[in-house]
Amino acid sequence: MPSDTIKGKVWKFGDNINTDDIIPGKYKLGTLDMAGLSEHAMEGVDPNFAKKAKPGDIIVAGRNFGCGSSREQAPHILKEFGIASVVARSFARIFYRNSINIAFPIFECHEAYDGTLEGDTLIIDASAGTIKNPRTSDLWSVKPIPAFLKKIFEEGGLVAHFKKHGGFEWQTE
Repeated sequence: MPSDTIKGKVWKFGDNINTDDIIPGKYKLGTLDMAGLSEHAMEGVDPNFAKKAKPGDIIVAGRNFGCGSSREQAPHILKEFGIASVVARSFARIFYRNSINIAFPIFECHEAYDGTLEGDTLIIDASAGTIKNPRTSDLWSVKPIPAFLKKIFEEGGLVAHFKKHGGFEWQTE
């Protein structure tokens, strides 16, 4: 993660946004080109999302974001598009894990969903574990990204970390 601070415009989605909503299977089946696929990000729930959203923006969602299949391309597409982070009430476990594996910062925060409007700006401090909405002056607590995960993020994800160290640190000591 290049910086502990993430600041971006909010795009808001509801509960149970599944991996087909994030990247419809009709596109994924023909290619592994993440840049090309990112042009269809969130098309399953907002066909114009990729035309409206900008790199650095933040998705705020309800419960169970990333549910459905274990389609690992879903967080890749959002990261490739340039989404800075996803803040949701909860994540499907496989989406959560895949996001961590590719160094895509996501945060669980119940209050952010109710306290944020589409178009708001959020400021996330990943080290302090806070999310601030300047429009309302609300400040919410989230689990900070632990130091060992920050290191993995800085190195580009779990695979890059593994390659750099010839294993995981607990295996190489």
